[in-house]
Amino acid sequence: MLSILKGIKELILGMTITGKHLGRHAITIQYPEEKWPMPERSRGIVVLLSDKETGKLNCTSCMLCMRACPTAAIFIDAPRGEDKKRQLKVFNVDNAICCFCGLCEEACNFTAIKMAPKYEFSTENKEELLWDMHRLQEVGRDVPYEAKPKKKPVPKPAPKPEGDSTGSRDTAKSAPVPNPTVDTPAAESGDQEDNQTGKEGEA
Repeated sequence: MLSILKGIKELILGMTITGKHLGRHAITIQYPEEKWPMPERSRGIVVLLSDKETGKLNCTSCMLCMRACPTAAIFIDAPRGEDKKRQLKVFNVDNAICCFCGLCEEACNFTAIKMAPKYEFSTENKEELLWDMHRLQEVGRDVPYEAKPKKKPVPKPAPKPEGDSTGSRDTAKSAPVPNPTVDTPAAESGDQEDNQTGKEGEA
């Protein structure tokens, strides 16, 4: 009997909570018909950025992103050509082991890689999670970005002329100056001796 009364009490309590939300607008997004817009700085999928005018990749093959990746999800192959400049041949990102930390984006100084606000890359085949350079560039074509301003090289200071007189001035400034107060105790002792001899003579 007590168990039946307890069940009825819990049923009434549950219906009361349901009645409070009855008639309200549903906040659940009906995916895939409706998609939640992710914030611009959200850590989504890794993409490669291209120049908006020429379509050329911004990557300079500096490999800073590959070195900064804690899970080794980025692999870059960029051998040097005849002009001793690196030529980007392979740029792969393994989304299966990527932890989406964003360190690759922070390490890049040329606005070449970014965590795009996209999250639809699930698949049944694990091999399809390995994205090559072409797919990374294709997915990142419509990703907005602001190019980082290039740092101006700091000019080197001009060498000092050989006949500069600053050295002699510095030597003169650094030479020790004789202190007249050093001989003061000796002078005072001499004066005291003269006063004593004078007194003895008067006596």
